[in-house]
Amino acid sequence: MTTTEADILHEYGPYPGVEQIGGVTFDGKAVWFAAGDAIKAIDPKDGRMLGAIDMAAHAGTAYDGRHLFQISEDRIHKIDPASGAVLATIPAPGGGGDSGLTWAEGSLWVGEYRGKRIHQIDPETGAILRVIHSNRMVTGVTWVDGQLWHGTWEGEESDLRHIDPETGAVLDTIVMPEGMAVSGLESDGADRFFCGGGRSGVVRAVRRPR
Repeated sequence: MTTTEADILHEYGPYPGVEQIGGVTFDGKAVWFAAGDAIKAIDPKDGRMLGAIDMAAHAGTAYDGRHLFQISEDRIHKIDPASGAVLATIPAPGGGGDSGLTWAEGSLWVGEYRGKRIHQIDPETGAILRVIHSNRMVTGVTWVDGQLWHGTWEGEESDLRHIDPETGAVLDTIVMPEGMAVSGLESDGADRFFCGGGRSGVVRAVRRPR
């Protein structure tokens, strides 16, 4: 296992009216984040606000190539990003205790914070297909190049963890500076992780180690 200190590439925000950031996702052009009463989109080049969709959005956010998915309390909504319309709703596996969300390999992957686990679920029905256990409280979840990563946040300590999706064993750890929380996580598919900064109201880009 390798442990490295986080290389913070960029910090976006804080933004007016955003008191806490939950889930984070990336649609190839915009970074979307859950801002409590809306999902907001920003340009990762300069951080400017691009748009917003009004809805309860305190936890994980995901993008499947066409649609956004947002955890709202004990439900996961499938959303048309152009209109903001909710197209479908499924139950969230943690029943309101869920935190992270990502899309990969035809499934949704849901971080359950206090349960310290990640659920692979069917995006059509919400049926649980697999459960991966962690030894830390799980926030954001992302896949990149076949690697499963998740964020942790306990007290004032946060890190990013590359884990074995079969066993949950930790393979690599990126340690965030003290006081820098990770509340949401998404890869840009290359060399950056976008991390929600919790109560700081900022989104951070962190270098992905190679």
